[in-house]
Amino acid sequence: MARDHSPIVKQSRREGYALAPKAHKVMAKKSGIPGEHGDMRVRGGSLYLTQLREKQKVRRTYGLLEKQFAKLMKEAQKAEGLTGEKLLEFLERRADNAVFRAGFATTRRQARQLVSHGHFLLNGHRIDIPSIRLNPGDVLEVRSKSQNSDYFKNLPNIMGAANAASLSWLKVDGKKMKIEVTGMPKREEAEAGINEQLIVEYYSR
Repeated sequence: MARDHSPIVKQSRREGYALAPKAHKVMAKKSGIPGEHGDMRVRGGSLYLTQLREKQKVRRTYGLLEKQFAKLMKEAQKAEGLTGEKLLEFLERRADNAVFRAGFATTRRQARQLVSHGHFLLNGHRIDIPSIRLNPGDVLEVRSKSQNSDYFKNLPNIMGAANAASLSWLKVDGKKMKIEVTGMPKREEAEAGINEQLIVEYYSR
């Protein structure tokens, strides 16, 4: 399975947006575009560049490759409702994102790895595809065998920074290591600081 292995901090500096918790600390000390001549390159500029950077920011935030993101955008364009909001809804409903949102992982990269290594069951069936889209009524839970691993034994400590409590569409049971999908994610529950209209405009060129 193809993945983007470039350093998350470097990606964050390129987009001017912290894509992971550890990027906040680094960017506070070291801002600007990475690279030998990073400070000589000017941000902003044309509307196209602004749209491109927003698209890249969101794509990297959720951990998708270019082809994956473009395919998802095409699906959002065909779906009923506002294209930008449907795009964010589809991104939020990914299995790896739900694992991250539930607090079972500290980053989306880590959540993607947990899912791809087969640690979760979806409605009783083992899955290893992070992009699987969850629907209301779905139940995502840690496999009984995986619950005995050191990582999941330490889950209560990992979940200390969980933000699922504020999400209307997920019901999380840390003791049973279970995530229930109770509805659809709302626009305001998506990642903060996103201007999805710029992405819609980018793909409408």
